[in-house]
Amino acid sequence: MAIDFSKDVEHVAKLARLELTTEEKEKMAGQLSDILDTARRIQELNTDAVEPTSHVIEFPATMRDDLVGESLTLNRVLQNAPMREKDFFRVPGIAKNGNDEQ
Repeated sequence: MAIDFSKDVEHVAKLARLELTTEEKEKMAGQLSDILDTARRIQELNTDAVEPTSHVIEFPATMRDDLVGESLTLNRVLQNAPMREKDFFRVPGIAKNGNDEQ
């Protein structure tokens, strides 16, 4: 049974501020359906005899030196902020204080 993911694709595109054509939405909905179908099939596999592992081969952890580099300017960091207040990102509130009615 195929599930229609069109609304999900539209929602994610809106959150990511992407403008997608109808064809792009349909293609992505199909791709999402394929990905989730594959994940469902993988979940059906019996893995009781398989040892948990993070990698199929052993290799040492690679560490690099922590080097100081050039930072972005404040204007560059905030250039694509949908809302800005002085030198900060402005975001919608997610909590109400105890006096607010819902």
